[in-house]
Amino acid sequence: MKMKRAVLLRMLLTFTLVGMLSASLAGDSSLKAAEVIRVFDGKTLEGWEGDTTHTWRVEEEAIVAGSLETSVPRNEFLCLRENYGDFILALEYKIEGTEGFVNGGVQIRSERIPNHHEMIGYQADGGAGYDGALYDESRRNKILAKPEAEVLKATLKPGEWNRYLIRCEGARITLELNGVKTVDYLEADDSIPRTGKIAMQIHGAGKTVVRYRNITVQRLGPK
Repeated sequence: MKMKRAVLLRMLLTFTLVGMLSASLAGDSSLKAAEVIRVFDGKTLEGWEGDTTHTWRVEEEAIVAGSLETSVPRNEFLCLRENYGDFILALEYKIEGTEGFVNGGVQIRSERIPNHHEMIGYQADGGAGYDGALYDESRRNKILAKPEAEVLKATLKPGEWNRYLIRCEGARITLELNGVKTVDYLEADDSIPRTGKIAMQIHGAGKTVVRYRNITVQRLGPK
């Protein structure tokens, strides 16, 4: 009887430890995701602001900018009107080009520079040599983190639709490209804002067409 009781106690202790470990792993994030919001309806640019007269348009349920015949004169951004702090952003993008700097990207925790066409803030970059990387637009003006070349080669679909999953949580920003994590970045500078605008970008100086679709956002909040 004593042996059976000892076995049962050991089994109970094992189950308890496994449960605690599982709970710990599941609770790795301090924030919970809210409802998934589709922020682009596939038909209009309602809720967005930018140069919708000459630059941004809707085609085949995608946000589109640029041309393969004419070089884009300068960087342009189409912004969601709301601010976002901690969130999960999912979208698909496609970048094509024939000449010049063929590039686009997704601004996060960013702001427009007053009386200027540029934005300042983090960018989930897109374009040859930049896909899957985190760039600091108009601030430090450098790549903060990027995937290894072999990882990008195995993951990226050049000239096709690629899926970004972007998570901002406190000081941490992670990027996933087509289901593969390419960036896990921890911001060491506490002065960098942790809230701001989400925007789509087309880079200037290239005969480029960028497309963005299936854009959703989940805000994150305390558990």
